[in-house]
Amino acid sequence: MIFVNKLHLALGGVAAALLPAFVAAQTDAVKNYPQRPIRFVAPFTPGAGTDTTARTLAQKLSDAWGQRVVVDNRTGAAGAIGVEITAHALPDGYTICLISASHSVNSATNAKLPYDLAKDLQGITQATSLFYTVYHHPSVPVKTVKELIAFARARPGALNYASTSLGAGNHVAAELFNSMAGVKIVRINYKAMSAGFTDVVSGQMQEFFPSANSATPYVKSGRLRALAVTSAEPSALVPDLPTVAAAGLPGYESVAMTAMFAPAKTPDAIVRRLNAEINVALKKPEVRERFLRLGLLPVSSTPSELDALLRREIVLWSKVVKEGNIKPE
Repeated sequence: MIFVNKLHLALGGVAAALLPAFVAAQTDAVKNYPQRPIRFVAPFTPGAGTDTTARTLAQKLSDAWGQRVVVDNRTGAAGAIGVEITAHALPDGYTICLISASHSVNSATNAKLPYDLAKDLQGITQATSLFYTVYHHPSVPVKTVKELIAFARARPGALNYASTSLGAGNHVAAELFNSMAGVKIVRINYKAMSAGFTDVVSGQMQEFFPSANSATPYVKSGRLRALAVTSAEPSALVPDLPTVAAAGLPGYESVAMTAMFAPAKTPDAIVRRLNAEINVALKKPEVRERFLRLGLLPVSSTPSELDALLRREIVLWSKVVKEGNIKPE
């Protein structure tokens, strides 16, 4: 027993002696960050708007720091694979991730995810915001959001809307509209939004909620009718359109954010450095112009603001998912 106690004391003494060196090494690692390439996980298909966002910011970080920032596309499971990789990575700042609003919906619909989005990730900064527009085929005899709500209430299930994957911005914008307006416009799922576009333009579908710039030519030709934007404020991209809230559904707002996250417990100093450098990139004219061409509005935030936004989104979409009886696909 005496021998064991002495051994414990000896080992404790070694650990105590090594502790200052360990702390110093950790401090240097934070102070000199980044010292090696950074892995930037993008849970999106290459070429998508979200992927373009990731690659644009990765290049700016690489230019600023002289270290490679490698975009690693990890698609599948509605984006959960890429998030899981980040959530379980070492919290050393060398694995970061870009997530979208669909991940909040994924958390609300899938109780078996191998991570807790709000607990296992640390917010760095919001990157972009994307609003949607309420469009429909002219065969539906309404010209305002107020008229659309009245028409849909009088005919439950008679109208359909085209949507892509579960949790996509156009999906949750429509379901939030259903929930708040007390109507039932039925979702028809499409693998590609181009096919949904075709069916709405031809009149086989009645409604959809795509991004504003994607449907402009059809509105100009009279093949589609635009009613309102889903953002809280009117947009200069479509200055003639009111917001859904102002046009008949007070309190409505649905925008899709993309945001940067690191694993939970990443050192604050590294998070602050990432936040500062990404916010510098978001203000660069060439970055803003590129994002605006995609219909994306550059938006920066503090880490705490982003964490609070994520928690609010999970609560909101959990309510919408429950009311709409939305199940994982």
